[in-house]
Amino acid sequence: MQNAKAAQPGPFCILHFAFCINMLSRDADSLYWMSRYLERAEHTARLIAVGLNQMLDQTAELAGLRWDRMLAALRVALPEELPSDAYTITSNLTFEAANAAALVDCVSLARENARQVRQQISSEMWEQLNRLYLRVRAATPEQIWQSGPIEFYQAVKEGAHLFQGVTDATMTHGEGWYFIQAGRYLERAGATAALLDAYFQPFLAATEDAPAPLDFNDWVGLLKCCTAHEAYCKIYTADVQPTPVAEFLLLHGEFPRSVRFCADSLQHALHAIAQSTGSKSAGRAERLAGRLRASLDYGQVEEIMADNMHADLVNIQRQCGGIHAAIYQAYVTYPVESALAQ
Repeated sequence: MQNAKAAQPGPFCILHFAFCINMLSRDADSLYWMSRYLERAEHTARLIAVGLNQMLDQTAELAGLRWDRMLAALRVALPEELPSDAYTITSNLTFEAANAAALVDCVSLARENARQVRQQISSEMWEQLNRLYLRVRAATPEQIWQSGPIEFYQAVKEGAHLFQGVTDATMTHGEGWYFIQAGRYLERAGATAALLDAYFQPFLAATEDAPAPLDFNDWVGLLKCCTAHEAYCKIYTADVQPTPVAEFLLLHGEFPRSVRFCADSLQHALHAIAQSTGSKSAGRAERLAGRLRASLDYGQVEEIMADNMHADLVNIQRQCGGIHAAIYQAYVTYPVESALAQ
């Protein structure tokens, strides 16, 4: 008796399967970018708030250096014809859509991605993101400065934090939730590395006979840019010095904004997604995240600072870009033939 041949899928089944795969990849893409854009908006708001607070006690020259560092950390270059005062810089970073870190544009893009996956997120998530979106869309530079700019940026930070809390409390911690985590921690790892580079590059490049390019308030400002001042002081005391600051923000395994913590959380999220989807092509993204995590697990801050810290921080950002590309290849832009072969 001959063995029965396995039934082969017909053209309609293949097309239906391809349509479902495409829908899932679009959902994953939207959740991932919703999270990245909101994390980026919160990061921009936090850096602006710190910059505005530091204006209360600084000279015009020092203010210019600090704003330049902030722009470098956000990887933004303002047009040369614009004045470099606080009003112009903050307005540009808040409303100028040409900037990848522009606050209003990031919140708008996060909301648009959430709208595309409205059936995947909770009503509470959608309502909170809408409240934040309406708040920033209704604002103008004049209104922000008249009513108090620090309060506006603080409200944006709190709105983003509330959305993250609502997400964790109301959404099933399944595949979609892990795509949100992957987007958040990938964005955060690259942003923290860029922030550290903006501060430590001029510090490490300074010569012994030149004035210190950063003072105590600058290092405190760096910690506050990561909401890390209190957490740092509990471990290293209030004596804020460059080396322990670098160690805490780069290598600490338990602080949520350290690069090492982000790499750990990112790898965990990618591992959970791979287990959930059963995708054979998902291994590369998880391996790249694991490689980044391993380099930080065994890193020593003294060796990093003595060698070439700038190159290391640029390499971290490059690795984040490689992980992003691998995520897209595995879950978003892969050919249907690859999915059918699994």
